[in-house]
Amino acid sequence: MLTEVENKNVLFVYPEYPPTFFSFKHSLHFISRKAALPPLGLITVSALLPPTWKKRLVDLNTSPLLPDDLQWADYVFISAMHIQKESVKMIIRECLQFEVKIVAGGPLFTHDMDNYPQVNHFILNEAEVTINPFLDDLTIGRRLKRVYETGSYADLRYSPAPDFYLLERKSYASMSLQISRGCPFSCDFCEITSMLGQKVRLKQTDQVLKELDALYRFKWRGSVSIVDDNFIGNKNEIKNHLLPVIIRWMRQHKYPFIFNIQTPISLADDPELIRMMLDAGINSTFIGIETPSELSNQECNKIQNTNRNLLQNVRELQNAGMLVSGGFILGFDSDTTSIFDQQIDFIQQSGIVWAMIGLLNAPKNTRLYKRLEEENRITTEVTGNNTDFSMNFVPRMSTGELLKGYQSVLQNTYTIKPYYNRIRQCLLNLRQTNSKLIRIDRYYLLAFFRSIFTMGIIGEGRGDFWRVLIWTLWHRPHLFPYTVMFTICGYHFRRLYGLSEF
Repeated sequence: MLTEVENKNVLFVYPEYPPTFFSFKHSLHFISRKAALPPLGLITVSALLPPTWKKRLVDLNTSPLLPDDLQWADYVFISAMHIQKESVKMIIRECLQFEVKIVAGGPLFTHDMDNYPQVNHFILNEAEVTINPFLDDLTIGRRLKRVYETGSYADLRYSPAPDFYLLERKSYASMSLQISRGCPFSCDFCEITSMLGQKVRLKQTDQVLKELDALYRFKWRGSVSIVDDNFIGNKNEIKNHLLPVIIRWMRQHKYPFIFNIQTPISLADDPELIRMMLDAGINSTFIGIETPSELSNQECNKIQNTNRNLLQNVRELQNAGMLVSGGFILGFDSDTTSIFDQQIDFIQQSGIVWAMIGLLNAPKNTRLYKRLEEENRITTEVTGNNTDFSMNFVPRMSTGELLKGYQSVLQNTYTIKPYYNRIRQCLLNLRQTNSKLIRIDRYYLLAFFRSIFTMGIIGEGRGDFWRVLIWTLWHRPHLFPYTVMFTICGYHFRRLYGLSEF
């Protein structure tokens, strides 16, 4: 006999992203993809639901939400971040029109639940903890609560492998995995610790292998983003247990994946760990460098970046074969107008091709927000988009000076000449590489030929485009695929920031 919980139709809907730095929205057509990354949270929640439930996924970044889907569904599950607010409003309107119940979770709803009175049920915090009470109430016919939340953290040993089968594989440029949650640091502008805690919690090694196996059976080959906010938050476990097992798995399967991660700059202090990462198929890391100003790093409690030579550390990582992308922030209280030239010089000298530069914002539940609120400087909610020239507080520097300086940093970072110069610097810094992690496939060839037409034939900066290609073939021919990738991404950045070719 079927219980009430065993016969539900669940539609997972992922809201649309506006163009952002890492959406690569303006570059995806080069490789015939629709979105950079899949909705990892939703397909993980799917795996937590009863296997007898029927499930569908609509990712609005890859396909439209159709009336047939809403008519079919008993529940619509939505997960969203702040930057997806506008798309969330549209989804809710559609659900109300078809009178389908809405279940919502994720960072947007965790922080702004009161702004969404139309949502029937909120499953907040970590779903591994809060979804079971919802399912229990549904199973026994108890009245469902509107809010399911907890102050405890999930034991990731019981987190299931995501339901990758719900995805349309060919729509995505990369797949995603999560191995750990939490971060031992406490940067005052970051909301990670308020949501996920400072204790780093990891999945067991056999869980990670099962997810790699699942991706392999899914016939995925290529880029995989490990979305942990700090991949080496528990360095001992990663170095001594996980990486050796991943190295063996990758060798046995002939390196089907290329991983990218997020780490602190302290990764540069451990050459052996870097070597192991490269052997495991990890060839790039995103680092929150934030600012070359020691005073500003101290101000925001970025202790992992203080008392060290950040530029030298970046080069040490690159010299070992690791691509480095970085996050940079303008608008700290201690920033003066000299910070703009400092940021430009650091980014250019470092050879960090992908430099995500944004204005400081204060998300709710951060120490920065509380301080600014006490000083009556909070003006609005964060947008979640660090490329839209917005701030949610009154800065110490005049807003006019700050915005003018920000525009100058973008202009001197992402117009063609400085951008292509930075590509050259990056390739010169990459003294060692793992040839298994430089992939040439039909999508790369397609991107190459499309880039020739778009940037080498009809583009305003076609002379610089050809010069950087020829320079690479002459000086770093084995890294030519990187140059093609970087030029295509540069096309995205120029359009994202509304910059001319020069």
